Amino acid sequence: QVQLVESGGGLVQAGGSLRLSCAASGRTLSRYRMGWFRQASGKDREFVARMSRSGSTYSADSVKGRFTISADNAENTVYLQMNSVKPEDTAVYYCAVDRTQFSTSRNARDMEYWGKGTLVTVSS
Repeated sequence: QVQLVESGGGLVQAGGSLRLSCAASGRTLSRYRMGWFRQASGKDREFVARMSRSGSTYSADSVKGRFTISADNAENTVYLQMNSVKPEDTAVYYCAVDRTQFSTSRNARDMEYWGKGTLVTVSS
């Protein structure tokens, strides 16, 4: 079993920055299977960014150029650096692990494990 714990959420002004962390425990995971999703109030959960086996990273168009996903394999931790945040980035951010090792899926239904989420609120 895998446990994912997100941290780093909070209140930030528009244009500011925030860094989210996701610590994985329970067993060794490939960072290539990990990613971030978010869910705003009243909306569906949506893809934000993920790692892939090739070493590439993938980001949603809405955050491209502003958010960056990275990983510290030694610490089994994945990060989401959020820059130039906007009010529409307000959401609960979830860390997730893909059920398939070599996947590049951006579909929440393909994720096997989820953290409990961390709330990010961007004020205008």
